[in-house]
Amino acid sequence: MLRFFLIGVLSLLLVVVGVIAAIGSWAWIVLLVILAGLVALGVYDLVQTKHSILRNYPILGHMRFLMESLRPELQQYFIERNFDGRPYDRNTRTVIYQQAKGTKEEHPFGTERDLYQVGYEYLVHSTAPVKPMDAPPRVRIGGPDCTKPYDMALLNVSAMSFGSLSANAIEALNKGAAAGGFAHDTGEGAISPYHRKGGGDLVWEVGSGYFGCRTDDGDFDPDEFSRKAADDQVKMVHLKLSQGAKPGIGGVLPGAKVTKEIAETRDVPQGQTVISPAYHQVFSTPRELVRFMAHMRNLAGGKPTGFKLCVGSRRDVLAICKAMLEEQTYPDMITVDGAEGGTGAAPVEYSDHVGMPLTEGLAVVHNALVGVGLRDRIAIGASGKVATGVDVVKRILQGADYLNAARAMMMAVGCIQAQECHTNTCPVGVATQDPKRMRALDVASKSERVTSYQKHTVEQAMQVLASMGLSSFDELRPHMLRRRIGHGDIASYDEIVEYLEPGALLENPPESWAADWVQADPDRFVP
Repeated sequence: MLRFFLIGVLSLLLVVVGVIAAIGSWAWIVLLVILAGLVALGVYDLVQTKHSILRNYPILGHMRFLMESLRPELQQYFIERNFDGRPYDRNTRTVIYQQAKGTKEEHPFGTERDLYQVGYEYLVHSTAPVKPMDAPPRVRIGGPDCTKPYDMALLNVSAMSFGSLSANAIEALNKGAAAGGFAHDTGEGAISPYHRKGGGDLVWEVGSGYFGCRTDDGDFDPDEFSRKAADDQVKMVHLKLSQGAKPGIGGVLPGAKVTKEIAETRDVPQGQTVISPAYHQVFSTPRELVRFMAHMRNLAGGKPTGFKLCVGSRRDVLAICKAMLEEQTYPDMITVDGAEGGTGAAPVEYSDHVGMPLTEGLAVVHNALVGVGLRDRIAIGASGKVATGVDVVKRILQGADYLNAARAMMMAVGCIQAQECHTNTCPVGVATQDPKRMRALDVASKSERVTSYQKHTVEQAMQVLASMGLSSFDELRPHMLRRRIGHGDIASYDEIVEYLEPGALLENPPESWAADWVQADPDRFVP
């Protein structure tokens, strides 16, 4: 058989080279060592039982594993076209990098996309464009129960924890946010020293692990939360119910990654594996969730308070709305995360098949709030593959008030979409705790790119808005976004999505919403 023939040939060569090396030549000695190593490897391959390929193809089989390890790089740099890469295609990545550097160039020779492909979307421009807005607007976050409202930028840094991202990356993001006047979500990993160095406005995200405000047994610590939320740098707080990458499951931070700094930041033992449960201890029903929102806002001294979720069912959202109405207490904002995923590593079964995409999730939350007459007092944030100015316009048109970007902000600080975030071997120092890799990320220069990326992306959104003949984002309407739904059919979003009238669910629920509205229970989440 081939495998025994190969080992035999190598062994014969080993003997021949050994004889020649004995005569005396260092080059032959080197060759002797190499051949001896190959023979030893071949023998090991034959006797090991882990890999069938290596048992049948000793030595040569290793080429297969080498090519497999190089496949992502070969695909990204030599094979993929400009418009079909995933999660972000090359054209989108290029736009992000250019906006971050302030060197955006025009694209020659027309679009490379198939404009007749089902699913293609386009915005309706005006025959008479107008002058772009002089300055980007800000969104006031804070309902009647909020005593310290916050004016949110249109585009902000989405949730990314210290631990998932390196210290340098967190510091660069916060410093960039401070210079650009936009907010930085801490992620559920708590407020680290690197979130504070730049002085940027913070949105403190609290997850099911209650990191940074937890008791020794992992429960929520109201005293510690109140003390930290009182910091002037913290502008808003919110509770993470789920995230788009892995809705319905928790997270695990291996003990090897729990350094002294991370342990101190998260209030956990150093070197021990940290688990974020899939469920919360502070609530189990819609009514308890709403009550806890009011409790959080009180502990935070009246700062804007809300929650973040990847939408699962419309019925759950309606159950929360019913609980708000009955308790007469309301969150100040709801962040809708899309199943498009994000910076958090997740089982592929979840990232591919669980959770509602951002477009549908936004439609559900926006219409539910409109239908119960609460839309004007609760702001909606959107996160999920927000990368360009067109993304900003589309998401606001679909129901968002402001946007959060995670992966695009990572690219602004140098991410190359190597997709090694969970391995601690990020080649550019963004998603790693390895000091040697982290040092590649220069905080001063990368923070400037964060500021530049946000500034130019929002400016591009304002330019697109002007091309649509609009002078305010408030003028955006669903009919201004079109989607190809068939090879000969195009529909606007007011035809694709059923938009409710204010208070419609309270008065006469539309037939398509009636069953979910009736079955929505403020005292339990129903699968």
